Amino acid sequence: MALELTFAMIKPDAIKAGNMGKILAMIEEHGFTIVRLQLGHMSKEVAEAFYGVHKERPFFGELVEFITSGPVVIMALAKENAIQEWRDLMGATDPLKANPGTVRKAFGTDIGNNAVHGSDAPQTAAQELGMFFPEFFEEPR
Repeated sequence: MALELTFAMIKPDAIKAGNMGKILAMIEEHGFTIVRLQLGHMSKEVAEAFYGVHKERPFFGELVEFITSGPVVIMALAKENAIQEWRDLMGATDPLKANPGTVRKAFGTDIGNNAVHGSDAPQTAAQELGMFFPEFFEEPR
């Protein structure tokens, strides 16, 4: 099987709680290669585009406000079956339902403050990687 790329993000709640290094260590311990990593703040415009699929949902404004509330770490991760492997390591969206040993079980506090994000499919990974790392990862045409 060939290496696959996925997009990953450490969210403001995890960074504020001082868990960035612990999450990065978990990523490396699970065999991912961090191809790109960037720490910074997401602008409101970028956040609205990033969460555009949820624009009509009642929680859209909360998502944008939360993700722009502090720094985030955005990453391109490589591994065989990276998309599913990262989703498995992240755990369930609701940390209370996440399995032991997952990032969200260890560092998430609730469904809104769940520490990390990851692409859910190859198309989403290409879109998210292209959005943040266009010099390396462009959407398939």
